[in-house]
Amino acid sequence: MMLKYISHPLPSAASLQAQQEERMYWRQCQRIYTFQPIYLTSGALMAIELLTAVWHPSAPEKRLSPELYFARIDIAQRLVVVREQLALLLEWNGYFCNHGLLASVNVDGPTLMALNKCALIRGLIARLPWVRFELVEHQILPQDEIFAQMPQLGPLWLDDFGSGMANFSALREQRYDHIKLSRELFMMLRRSEEGRSLFSMLLALINRYCKGVIVEGVETREEWEHVQNSPAFAAQGYYFARPQPFDQLETLPLNLTEV
Repeated sequence: MMLKYISHPLPSAASLQAQQEERMYWRQCQRIYTFQPIYLTSGALMAIELLTAVWHPSAPEKRLSPELYFARIDIAQRLVVVREQLALLLEWNGYFCNHGLLASVNVDGPTLMALNKCALIRGLIARLPWVRFELVEHQILPQDEIFAQMPQLGPLWLDDFGSGMANFSALREQRYDHIKLSRELFMMLRRSEEGRSLFSMLLALINRYCKGVIVEGVETREEWEHVQNSPAFAAQGYYFARPQPFDQLETLPLNLTEV
């Protein structure tokens, strides 16, 4: 029996041009780095999360989705971003060491795997023991690679538990230092008394697999009090502060009870 040749239509010149223009668009994008504080349920400042704001020079007043930006750039460009972020945090080394604070940096799974192959980034990580890499999606890593990379990369955090791939399978496959509960899940559980009870039970369960749960997206005093009266470890959100430039870092309250 003879197989027929299978032909695939080649992309048109217009299609190739559009793809090239899209790649160029994302390469031309500019970025600045901001932060948002994370507070323990006791009110003490625990950490900050480093955030990326993105815009294109053609419309500097319009902020673009960081998630879309990182999805459109390649691994090499993502490593450039991580290097810039770590270099910025190094400038604040004294502040974080003096106050015993942490800083989280968002990475996706493929970028996390690539970090260990970059000598410059490994050198920066070695000088920043208070930095934690926060996986924006759960990535199943081979056990031998986990043990090989964990000492260099330090304890990992998991972002957005309850959304996308960050779910219960993540608890069984990888040990995370802290796990962040997504605002979407938090708000869904707050809609009913049954959900509120389930919220506390869920946090108690997740706590068995990490050092503590950080609840994301706390925006009101009522939500903050709910978190404080739960098994949560810490929280972040607009209730405490919107993303701020790093020149405002030293103005952060170290303890909310003293404000």
